Amino acid sequence: MTRPPRRPAGRPERRPSRPTRRAPLDGARLTAYDVLDGVSARGAYANLLLPQLLRERSLEPRDAAFATQLAYGALRAQGTLDAVLARLVDRPLADLDRRVLDLLRLGAYQVLDLRVPAHAAVTTTVDLTRAIVGTGASGLVNAVLRKVATGGDRAAWLGQLAAEGDRRLALATDHPEWIVSAWREALGGDDELEAALLADDAAPEVHLVARHVDRAALAEESGGTPGPWSPHAVRLGGGDPGRLPSVRAGAAAVQDEGSQLAALLLARAPLEGPDVRWLDVCAGPGGKAGLLAAVRPAGVHLTAADRAPHRAELVRGTLAGEDDVEVLVADGREPPWPPGSFDRVLLDAPCTGLGALRRRPEVRWRRTPEDVGPLVELQTALLDGALASVRPGGVVAYVTCSPHAAETVDVADAAAARDDVEVLPVAPLFAGVPGVERGPYGQLWPHRHGTDAMFMALLRRTR
Repeated sequence: MTRPPRRPAGRPERRPSRPTRRAPLDGARLTAYDVLDGVSARGAYANLLLPQLLRERSLEPRDAAFATQLAYGALRAQGTLDAVLARLVDRPLADLDRRVLDLLRLGAYQVLDLRVPAHAAVTTTVDLTRAIVGTGASGLVNAVLRKVATGGDRAAWLGQLAAEGDRRLALATDHPEWIVSAWREALGGDDELEAALLADDAAPEVHLVARHVDRAALAEESGGTPGPWSPHAVRLGGGDPGRLPSVRAGAAAVQDEGSQLAALLLARAPLEGPDVRWLDVCAGPGGKAGLLAAVRPAGVHLTAADRAPHRAELVRGTLAGEDDVEVLVADGREPPWPPGSFDRVLLDAPCTGLGALRRRPEVRWRRTPEDVGPLVELQTALLDGALASVRPGGVVAYVTCSPHAAETVDVADAAAARDDVEVLPVAPLFAGVPGVERGPYGQLWPHRHGTDAMFMALLRRTR
């Protein structure tokens, strides 16, 4: 009989080796990374991508909230995070693997702005890097994030960056310097500047619009509270509005209270002569058209137009079931209808979207000053088309979701300089809304009104 070989005395018996088990990846952090990756790699919008990922992954409420905080926070703070990382990486950030840069931002945000212990922020980010990019990259991420943690929190790093003036304010409030300058001009000085910038960084409430349901009933159904400015608004503290019966039925919808006021401006404007034909000339995706359809007097025909077929289709969905409406695919710069066809015209013009930075945090870094000029040309052409579409005595409401002077006051002033156009003051139509005046025009602000920064001008054709 063959005996097994003897083990040397004192040496433990060898057991078959097993593969090392790695801890499962953190679901909240992985989801936040996937949002950053979608924004940087595909130009996705975080407010559209994140809800989709949360539905697909069925995260626990606490993890979903953390993923939301991480994704939105890291996107919003990108400029400040990059300023810190640039001090610690031995090459230009643009030369890094895009995935590595997103992971560094995700980890640095936890260290600088959240109460996440540094070891947890570093370890979980290194684990993500190893799984997503590879072991080699994880060493770089580990080294850089440890240096970030050694430097302290945001306040400490702002001191080390030695930024002054607008640069310091930009880093402290997570805005590009050109937006800081633009907000100062729009506000007329520095008194409210920091408050306005910080309001862009606060998580916005969800606003509902009661279109074909009583607002009090909608507030009770949703657990929300009536909005302070629009008689159709309900503000929610949380929850999924898509689950509400009134929203599923189309009797209510998600719509910022500022957007509601922009639509109501057109409906409230004083008019000379008949009032039977209304036009929403850049109607997609249809939120304002939906409210106009709900508040118009009996006998008013509503035309909603958009030059993009897919956006026009969204408008059709919003207006489904409404009587006496039509939806057209049409370019407002070259209207297919005869001049003077309408009594009231709403032009919610394409713009930079800088008034909704709370909802789309990545836009502040995606937009540049060079984007403004071409948009102003488009806005001017669309406003010329809208004024041609309204009859003498009729009104045009010019609206943009931006406070930038070039897109707002300058465009409206150029139209008002025509000898057949008269400016109607906006503030008297919103007597219960304080601080809305911007000369004869109207301007809403997150820090004043808790809404997006909507600009509103009201112009009347005189002949």
